[in-house]
Amino acid sequence: MKNNFTKKIISGRFKGKTLELPSLESTRSSKTIVLESFFNTIQFEVMDTAFVEVFSGSGSVGLEALSRGASKIHFMEKDKDAIKVLEKNIAQTDPARCEVHKGDSFENIKNVIRRLDINDSSAFFYIDPPFSYREGMEDIYDKTMKLIEELPQDLVKLIIIEHMSSLKIPENIGLYTLSKTKKFGKTSLSYYI
Repeated sequence: MKNNFTKKIISGRFKGKTLELPSLESTRSSKTIVLESFFNTIQFEVMDTAFVEVFSGSGSVGLEALSRGASKIHFMEKDKDAIKVLEKNIAQTDPARCEVHKGDSFENIKNVIRRLDINDSSAFFYIDPPFSYREGMEDIYDKTMKLIEELPQDLVKLIIIEHMSSLKIPENIGLYTLSKTKKFGKTSLSYYI
């Protein structure tokens, strides 16, 4: 069954491009208000910087970063249907500056770190795991915290976690410290430096 869910790129070079969204059964798209707040926070810092979107889904966050001048986007996605939509969305923008890492994000993070290390780039890490109330996702936040703990400091500009507002977020995750959390109803963004 084909879905007709879409969202537009908000600003920048690809402003107004319509992105397809995968089925709501496999992914949950970031709300526009959340994206606007996030990109208002980082403003021009994203320009000429690598950007990693962990649990990419449609790629709407990474493609927004690309549109606003990020140099290279690393998309990480496991769901086959979401990957098809992601690749279709990338094709409308600048595929040469996009890399899709297919498969489990918890395993693929090592490949992404290697790629960043080779190119000597630090990156924004936008991490939007499936909410833990979904079947099979009960330990998703524990695994996500471990993933963050293992990110090498020299490759991290900023870590952003999009999560359920009801989740108690720790002050520190490994070497990273919570700088702020912004709430949008049931969804929150937490920033770690």
